[in-house]
Amino acid sequence: MDMIDAHLHFCEEEAHFCQIAREAGHENTEAHLREAFSRNHIVKGIVMGNRGLSLERHQYPDFLVYCAGVDVDDLKPERLQRTLDQLELHLRRRECVGIKLYPGYSSCYVGDPIYDPVYRLAGDYHKPAAIHTGAVAGSRGRLRYCHPLTVDEPASRFPDVTFVMCHIGNPWVQDAAAVMEKNPNVCADLSGLLEGRVDLDRYFRQQAGYVSYLRTWMEYAEDYGRIMYGTDWPLVNIAEYVEYIRRLVPEEHHEKVFYENAVRIYGLEMEKN
Repeated sequence: MDMIDAHLHFCEEEAHFCQIAREAGHENTEAHLREAFSRNHIVKGIVMGNRGLSLERHQYPDFLVYCAGVDVDDLKPERLQRTLDQLELHLRRRECVGIKLYPGYSSCYVGDPIYDPVYRLAGDYHKPAAIHTGAVAGSRGRLRYCHPLTVDEPASRFPDVTFVMCHIGNPWVQDAAAVMEKNPNVCADLSGLLEGRVDLDRYFRQQAGYVSYLRTWMEYAEDYGRIMYGTDWPLVNIAEYVEYIRRLVPEEHHEKVFYENAVRIYGLEMEKN
């Protein structure tokens, strides 16, 4: 079965990402990622861009597309028009399939009107707004800004825009499911639920309560057509994470979660076999 990784990071030259990759049993290089994708039948990956809006910093290998990351500081009045002009250049690219926002790492709710011009552009170009929800890396982030309930506000005001809750709001999966159940324009990816190498048999025994919690609230959302496989690579080992999601999601929904949903939600142009 072909698969799409709907959430990863790709920064070859950054030492931090190289260290994370090694801890997950990988090397942070294009060649290694290409081989790992091929070995695990992953035919496309979506990079969550957090490298500014310079077009030159978003050149990716042919098996990757990307979401352009927007920093809330660049939406202040004195920078707004330049930011929107740059963002529109990205959205005109076929390889740019969406916009990425980073609440929690920035202290601003995604329902703040400062983001409205970004959502209007997303609607104009029919490309999703992917939003970091759930836990943050390190201690400097602010969790109240990235709680999944905050996505309800823009989703309600912009019903024609598709919103993706990255990490399904983990650990607030219950609240993420409530937002999805209420708003048909809200989706989620399952990235970043593990970190590093994991003994899955032992994990499913020791974390049986957490696994049951995840399954319960994914079922509550009642729509596996809006849930996507993603890794948050280089955070996790790809082969182990594929198996993790295989065990977590009912088999009858695998085609949708691993492939079909990402194609539809991100408007991917895939070669037909």
